[in-house]
Amino acid sequence: MITPTSPAEVVAAAADAADRGLDSFWTNQNPGGWDPLTLLASLGRRPAEIGTAIVATYPRHPVTTATEALTLQAASGGGLALGVGPSHAWYVQDQLGLPYTSPLRHTREYLTVLRPLLAGEHVQYAGEFFTVDTRLDISAPPPSLLMSALGPRMLEVARDLADGVVVTWITPEMIAKDIAPRTAPGARIVAQAITVLSPDPDAARAGYAERLAAVGQLPAYRASLDRAGLANPADTIIIGDESTITDALKRYADAGVTDLVVSPLNEQSRTLDLISRA
Repeated sequence: MITPTSPAEVVAAAADAADRGLDSFWTNQNPGGWDPLTLLASLGRRPAEIGTAIVATYPRHPVTTATEALTLQAASGGGLALGVGPSHAWYVQDQLGLPYTSPLRHTREYLTVLRPLLAGEHVQYAGEFFTVDTRLDISAPPPSLLMSALGPRMLEVARDLADGVVVTWITPEMIAKDIAPRTAPGARIVAQAITVLSPDPDAARAGYAERLAAVGQLPAYRASLDRAGLANPADTIIIGDESTITDALKRYADAGVTDLVVSPLNEQSRTLDLISRA
């Protein structure tokens, strides 16, 4: 996963991931940033799987999301993992002016509409947030449908309606204790592992803790960190030498992670060399 500064950077990063033999390439939807599905449609050489982690649900009607995802599948030859999630009130409500009402119920309805549309089914649904009577005439394989979920109730929605979960700001211990036991057998657990190569882990972590203080106050992340007894999202970052990083990658796999999305905050080429050999 990268935070792109230009579409050309995304295209180059995907080609580099393919050249390294990596399994997948992911991007996300940052507030005010590039649209992830459009970016993925622009890729040339790329790994077999491309993914979004995540596309925010409130700004996009589920029919629109399904249409865009299936169009990308048809245009790119498939391989999309569609990660969606409700994002946060500070973006949806404060920046976009949309009501951030009942994210749990909203997400359940969203996936109830989205999943069958992706499978080519006619959807007739009338709920609290969506009233839909339509199907899509797009011939394309349905993408893997993933959902951002950290808390027990959101994980229940993902278990019922998605193929797996996308999680971030999380440690292997949090995966083993809070996430893996609440996912369906065979479900995907896609976890973002944020890395920093540094000879002074304590100093590096203190610096990132200051920068990430606001992130740690977002309700979903705050609750997740509190359950793990962690003070700051920086406490989930893998910081140290090469062996520290490779050891942590193994611990994520042992905890139940099926897909690890490595996001280097520094030394990107060196870190990708390292994980390509792991």
